[in-house]
Amino acid sequence: MNIYKRHRFAAEIISYAVWLYYRFNLSHRDVEDLLAQRGITVSYESIRLWCNKFGPKYARPLKHKHRGYGDTFFIDEVFVKIGGKQFYLWRAVDQDGEVVDVFLQTQRDGKTARRFFKRLLRSHQTEPRKIVTDKLRSYGVAHRELMPEVIHDTSQYANNRAELSHQPTRFRERGMRRFKSISQAQRFLDVHAAVYNLFNLGRHLVSAEQYRCLRKDAFGLWIETAA
Repeated sequence: MNIYKRHRFAAEIISYAVWLYYRFNLSHRDVEDLLAQRGITVSYESIRLWCNKFGPKYARPLKHKHRGYGDTFFIDEVFVKIGGKQFYLWRAVDQDGEVVDVFLQTQRDGKTARRFFKRLLRSHQTEPRKIVTDKLRSYGVAHRELMPEVIHDTSQYANNRAELSHQPTRFRERGMRRFKSISQAQRFLDVHAAVYNLFNLGRHLVSAEQYRCLRKDAFGLWIETAA
């Protein structure tokens, strides 16, 4: 099935625009200017529609083909305002900074924590060896009921990795002048996480030659996914 049917621009241009938007801290107008510099005239509104339509289509196979997560999950929640209302963004990352899952909810009670933990177990099938959270009681409730054999670390500063993982979302939230709806926010966060994971290559941990090889493989998977 050709997902680009009835689109005036080639798949390579559409996928490049979507990649720019989710990979970097750019607005739709920024992407419009970058494409214009390459001689491609397209409106920012078309780019917005491309990102909304094709972003999730790219994210699903990317998540399915993910190379796998570590055995330690760092879990945290932070509030975000959407449409003037307060929501909680639950996020889990592994010890390498890979985003395991993101989940928007209206509460941060034990019921919501259980729902998030069930998502983690359902999506990734195996329990982590260890989870790291802050001292919010909701985590203890979900841990005792769903992962009693998993180590649960709540020591001070241990969860800095999860807390820092919210920063890219905050940057994008400000650039977008806040999310407009919960569906828009969840869609953006899911796609952003998939693209982030694909290009989270540990640049500071490998040689320049190794990094270039890893980056080439990441681009190859992106092109294959968007084809």
